[in-house]
Amino acid sequence: MTATVSTVRQTTPPEPGGRPAGRAVTLRLGPVSARFRWRAVVVPVVASAVVVVLGALSLGRGDYPIGVGDVLRTLAGAGEQGQRFIVLDLRAPRILVGVLVGAALGLAGALFQTFARNPLASPDVLGITQGASVGAVAAITLSGGSSAGELLGGLGVPLAALAGALGAGALLFTLAWRSGLDGFRLVLVGIALWSAGQALTDWLLTGAQIHDASAAYVWITGSLNARSWDQAEPLLLSLAVLVPLALAAGRVLGVLQFGDDTARGLGVRVARAQGAVVVVAVLLVATAVAAAGPIAFVALIVPQVAVRLTGGSRPPLLASALCGAALVTGADLLTRTVLPEALPVGILTAAVGAPYLLWLLVRGRRTPA
Repeated sequence: MTATVSTVRQTTPPEPGGRPAGRAVTLRLGPVSARFRWRAVVVPVVASAVVVVLGALSLGRGDYPIGVGDVLRTLAGAGEQGQRFIVLDLRAPRILVGVLVGAALGLAGALFQTFARNPLASPDVLGITQGASVGAVAAITLSGGSSAGELLGGLGVPLAALAGALGAGALLFTLAWRSGLDGFRLVLVGIALWSAGQALTDWLLTGAQIHDASAAYVWITGSLNARSWDQAEPLLLSLAVLVPLALAAGRVLGVLQFGDDTARGLGVRVARAQGAVVVVAVLLVATAVAAAGPIAFVALIVPQVAVRLTGGSRPPLLASALCGAALVTGADLLTRTVLPEALPVGILTAAVGAPYLLWLLVRGRRTPA
């Protein structure tokens, strides 16, 4: 059995903006063949390398700089005790949480935007992250910051955020469901939920004690500060299940892009497929926000950046996850080593995402119907 590779001109689907998607490669191994575009392979590989480089830099940079050789010796178990504590107990779990949270948000954003066929469909706009904020702020302000942090071995606030995100996702799913899910209705319901969640969060903060309100505000900006293996391990186990499910939904999403009638004609159970995609996306967001807070705009901008890098017609799932991991890891590195003060990572991503959102709205208004 021999393998053959052929290169063909890819004419469909085009890249957003009408540009050709580039060359495609067909790999044949006996009766089995697979077709892919070079850019769809190169971008995830490069993004993975960027994540590794940023993670390696983050391990050695900070208030206590550690050389590359010392970092490698520490990872091999031969470093000094103080360096092992800094690298393995302080920085490594923080970096891992950042990578996993960025991947989860980027992947969830790609699922939502592909399903809704709308670049504005993201957990930030649909009210899911706002629901997590309501849960966390309620746990902090109603129980007291210290007691909430000590609840269930320090998992009180993350569990409350997880419950809030899942509750918002359930409301979104229930209110938007009408014998199926429509992307336009999903966005409208999500905006209403976001507004209600924002009002409830503001009400909780207004009546809180000053120290509780301060702790809650730090959390809702999204931060990787003081993240430990207690957050990294559950997040890793959750994504080990959710990421394969999300990637497996990519084929169904491709069929759903042609419309419900066409999908039914191709044998897809549309209502079940739509529900499964939304549930997986909500679970990805809920686990990410529970671990690091609502890091803003990652799920919004990353899929659109990934689709332009790969040159496809819809946000690529794997590339979006890896680009999200690179964005959060890089933003955290900048806040710790470049900026004069160690700001929460969510502030930097919001500073990048807000202008992009304005550009996206202006560009969409200028695009001919």
